[in-house]
Amino acid sequence: MHRHGYKGRKFGRETDQRTALTRGLMRSLFKNKSISTTLAKAKEIRRPAEKLITIAKKGDLASRRLVIARINDQLIGNELVDVIAPQLKRNSGYLRIERTGFRRGDNAEMATISFVDEIKEAKSEPKAKAEPKAKPAKKETK
Repeated sequence: MHRHGYKGRKFGRETDQRTALTRGLMRSLFKNKSISTTLAKAKEIRRPAEKLITIAKKGDLASRRLVIARINDQLIGNELVDVIAPQLKRNSGYLRIERTGFRRGDNAEMATISFVDEIKEAKSEPKAKAEPKAKPAKKETK
């Protein structure tokens, strides 16, 4: 039996579990800007994550909806489109994988996946609270 035409690693999981794992790792990556995981998982999420970033760089409504649908998180999807993607000035190669050694328990090779460019956090200035309007004086009735 040959293995031609099969892409991706299986990680000993079924398809739905593998999809959930990939989405969860991408959500963590976009939220924290850098994650530490096994080398195989880092290599596996790099390609779909970079494709999502390329989609997010368009910035239109359809792209926003595609990103949110693929990672199943509206807040992180909006952050990717509004904050992260505009800061990336390159056309591809947004992510870097650095080997960090071996895990102590099972000797699995570990890696850190992070953005090549520095991502600055969005500065959300606290909105000025509107002062409560003065209550109108009650009319005295006699």
